[in-house]
Amino acid sequence: MTASINPVQELRITRFFDAPRELVFEVWSKAEHQVHWMGPTDFTVPSCEIDFRVGGRYRTCIVEPTGVEYWIRGEYREIVAPARLVFTFAWEEEGERGMETLVTLQFFDEGDGTRSRTRMEFLQTPFQSLAERDGHDTGWTQCFERLRAYVATQSLGERAREGV
Repeated sequence: MTASINPVQELRITRFFDAPRELVFEVWSKAEHQVHWMGPTDFTVPSCEIDFRVGGRYRTCIVEPTGVEYWIRGEYREIVAPARLVFTFAWEEEGERGMETLVTLQFFDEGDGTRSRTRMEFLQTPFQSLAERDGHDTGWTQCFERLRAYVATQSLGERAREGV
């Protein structure tokens, strides 16, 4: 008998990006990209270190507008470019927020041949409480809006370099 995860313990988010999935995957893999979009609205990223390989680790500092710092750390468990990325996620704090979760991202090519479009499926689990899950939902939702805007600038930049 397999144990099932209570829906309260998981967060699922689907987002669409008007960009190739290779690009959407890449912006998760490099610090020079993540500093532009990681964190909720109006947060900055003064520090981001990524060792992008299975078993490699990352550590990121996001700072809210009032100056409060939050450090995130984790380890890459699975990398299948450009289709799948699995990593651990933990706040460097004591208590409930310090619990490690597992993030699974899947990237699907939804383009129609005339334009690039990527569907990103996000899953994070387990959470200890509904409040913790909902807090992550708010943060990731804002983060993914920043990601959408950033990918659009990168996609336009790619087209400009290609002369399109």
